[in-house]
Amino acid sequence: MTSFARYPSLRDRPVIVSGGATGIGESLVRNLAAQGSKVGFVDIAVDAGEKLATELTEAGQSVRFTPCDVTDIPAYQAAIAGFAAAHGDALVLVNNAAHDQRHDWSEVTPAYWDDRMAVNLKHAFFAIQAVAPGMIKAGRGSIINLSSISWMIMTPQLPLYETAKAAAHGLTRSMARELGKSGVRVNTLSPGATVTPRQIELWYTETTLADIEAQQALAGNVYPDDVARMALFLAADDSAMISAQQFLVDGGWAST
Repeated sequence: MTSFARYPSLRDRPVIVSGGATGIGESLVRNLAAQGSKVGFVDIAVDAGEKLATELTEAGQSVRFTPCDVTDIPAYQAAIAGFAAAHGDALVLVNNAAHDQRHDWSEVTPAYWDDRMAVNLKHAFFAIQAVAPGMIKAGRGSIINLSSISWMIMTPQLPLYETAKAAAHGLTRSMARELGKSGVRVNTLSPGATVTPRQIELWYTETTLADIEAQQALAGNVYPDDVARMALFLAADDSAMISAQQFLVDGGWAST
């Protein structure tokens, strides 16, 4: 059985994860909680979120779930304040929530554009705005913006998603400069084609997975835990002098 790293600096550290009920988000919550972090997470998937929080709490881990649509910025910032009241000011923020809905560029309306930016980008900035004062006060913190290799490999039928995910790294770079002298690090984590239940249900077949593997330098496929383990490193003090960078967990497929 493979043994993975433990990060002592993550024990008792207040953490917030958006979109934490399923997929990569669920893995982030599980892995951070297993490190002993105090994890607060939000999601619109209420049943899955409550089930995950109950499971981990009963296992003796410190996890809180607040149902929330991250496109409702006041509600999301209120949820962040609630986690701070329970766990202390967040010292790690993982901006994970997103939705890769396929779309035809020729049919995009201004309203649909705004909707896609809201779910894939806007909430990340306002979550940073909400947690940054506490991090500045503490003189330390780690913010991790989830992007995607989709914009690098030019995946079809995703122009708005790819625009938002490319912008996520721009957000990382700008906020790393804004917050860095206060001890706050900001980095981008870009997963490759990650095997989640949703992707299997909607897109991935055995043929698709074989085609994906053929594009990668490494054999095998990327799973949520592979992504989460990079997030653990970026959240921990082990990465104390790393900021404004982008990390790809994609089996060696894309290049920046």
